[in-house]
Amino acid sequence: MQKYLLIICGPTAVGKTALSVQLAKHYSTEVISADSRQLYKEMSIGTAKPTVQEMEAVPHHFIDCISVRQNYTAGDYEKEVIKKLDELFTIHDIVVMCGGTGLYIDAVCKGFDEGIESNAEIKQQITEQYNSLGLEWLQNEVKERDIDFYNKADIHNPQRLMRALEVCLVTGKPYSSLRKNSMAERNFNAIKIFINEDREVLYEKINHRVDAMMQHDLLKEAESLYAYKNLNALNTVGYKELFDYFDNKTSLDKAVDLIKQHTRNYAKRQVTWFKNDEDCTTFGPNDIEKIKAFVEIVLQHS
Repeated sequence: MQKYLLIICGPTAVGKTALSVQLAKHYSTEVISADSRQLYKEMSIGTAKPTVQEMEAVPHHFIDCISVRQNYTAGDYEKEVIKKLDELFTIHDIVVMCGGTGLYIDAVCKGFDEGIESNAEIKQQITEQYNSLGLEWLQNEVKERDIDFYNKADIHNPQRLMRALEVCLVTGKPYSSLRKNSMAERNFNAIKIFINEDREVLYEKINHRVDAMMQHDLLKEAESLYAYKNLNALNTVGYKELFDYFDNKTSLDKAVDLIKQHTRNYAKRQVTWFKNDEDCTTFGPNDIEKIKAFVEIVLQHS
């Protein structure tokens, strides 16, 4: 029988985790996280990791597996997930993947060309300029150096744009001229389920989640990570705003408001990413029976 990677993707706080656990239980399988921050052992509250009960209900992989002190790329993730999938597909016909990091999902489904080594100094300069000058500055910099990539990319995804600009500056060549032109071969088929709902409902969920994080000691967790604030892993919504509070750059109330705002902005970029993926089929977070029926149709016609 063919092997299938059932991908539950979508914006933060939409309800992917609970849905993926239900589906994994239904198919008697396991879950691979596709969240670039849940990988880190030290970051739990601010990354909304699955609960202990959810982790006990079905086996989860790629959660709590590296330290914030480690350098970890989408290329690393691709290699390790493909190796894990080879192992899991010997005992399961379907494996569930759950997360909102589109770059990681693409790396697993299509392959990721690391090609150019990351330059820490240039990357830091770009990050600082982006934080200071904003998305429009970043878009214009990429547009000037690589119009082909600019016309095809999700220009509202700053991580992709910053990586493209970094490669342009390191190599002196357009990023698009150095990327893979063909997809990597995979021994599985991907079924991409994009979970989404009305923006107002999603934003309310985000606001509520941030309040709950603060009640569950996010401030204390951020304080324990303050010494690592300059590491790439900690350049993350929910932590960097609290670091500014520790540095007396803002009040605590303002920092919390900014976490909510920046999380909403991030969710908007995630929605744009997955909406632009032609392989995604959209469902609501409560549509588990519809999703099961859709998957059965795919399996029957394969």
